Amino acid sequence: METTTALEATLLSLCAIASPTGEEGPLCDYVETLLVERLGRDAVARDGHSLVVTPPAPEGLPRVALAGHFDVVRTVHEGPARIEGTRLYGAGAADMKSGLAVMLHLIDDLAAGRTPRYAPTFVFYEREEGPYLENRLGDVIAHFPALKEVDLAVCLEPSSNGLQLGCMGSLHARVHFRGRTAHSARPWQGENAIHKAGAFLTKMGALGPREVVRDAMTYREVMSVTLAEGGRGRNIIPDVFTLNVNARFAPGRTPEDAEAELVALVAGEADVEVFDRSPSAPPHRAHPLVEALVAAGVTSVEPKQAWTDVARFASVGVAAVNLGPGTQSQAHQRNEWTDRESLAAGLVVFRRWLFETEPR
Repeated sequence: METTTALEATLLSLCAIASPTGEEGPLCDYVETLLVERLGRDAVARDGHSLVVTPPAPEGLPRVALAGHFDVVRTVHEGPARIEGTRLYGAGAADMKSGLAVMLHLIDDLAAGRTPRYAPTFVFYEREEGPYLENRLGDVIAHFPALKEVDLAVCLEPSSNGLQLGCMGSLHARVHFRGRTAHSARPWQGENAIHKAGAFLTKMGALGPREVVRDAMTYREVMSVTLAEGGRGRNIIPDVFTLNVNARFAPGRTPEDAEAELVALVAGEADVEVFDRSPSAPPHRAHPLVEALVAAGVTSVEPKQAWTDVARFASVGVAAVNLGPGTQSQAHQRNEWTDRESLAAGLVVFRRWLFETEPR
């Protein structure tokens, strides 16, 4: 019979409560009840289905925030949350309820009287996995201004205990090629919008990654066509052909920079409609609290080749990094799991970083 640790039991309980994006209420209720029992009502503030938790801490300490999202993507799971061998299975086990479990155990440590070297605030929030504008972390930061004053924020996204610095920005745009309909037996009477996209698609196919170095971290900028839509019928010359283009740009560049690059590639042959902009974030490799995280025993230090909510903290002037115990390769996967050893090691890293003494 498997022996389940207290940390694993916490993660199993979190995974047992379904929380797909937009349905975080029951999980938020459960975590709120736990935290009020441990810390008292005054330490736990609720905003929608998000929580901001401020345990008592000595005055004058550097301030840090630990942030994790309640929601998970909708994936297929062939069985309940469970342990099998070296793996713990469950919806969100990797992304990112493993991070939430670590946060809850750090709060337990504080409630038990362990002395921190930093004054922590814990943020549990909703709707991270959806569109940028629906993500509620930005609202939470706006509603709790003290979060804009922290010295470092850590997003506990699944990184297999590797410290991932900065993040890529992301831009999504619809590129509309326009023509004129006609019967496909007489195509010369129309203008084929799909054919008009040929030159642009050739340019996109020739693009390779572009390396950008920031704080000795190498980021790879890319631009890709990810969706295509067009056509009115199999015997009709199409009058509209729309491509979704996703640009990923490095720290130091803006959504406006990426849009200008895309417009130049389109070269006036189509209309560009930008509908989703997510900013990039700098690495902060030399930040003293980041150096302390490295010393706490992270498995690696590398650039974040994707977008995360460190960018939301960066947008209000707060240094932020990514570090979490979840198995990174399992994010959004069918039958998602996280490695049990990595889960335990993650709690050790955060305890070494947050507290004055080593965990017993």
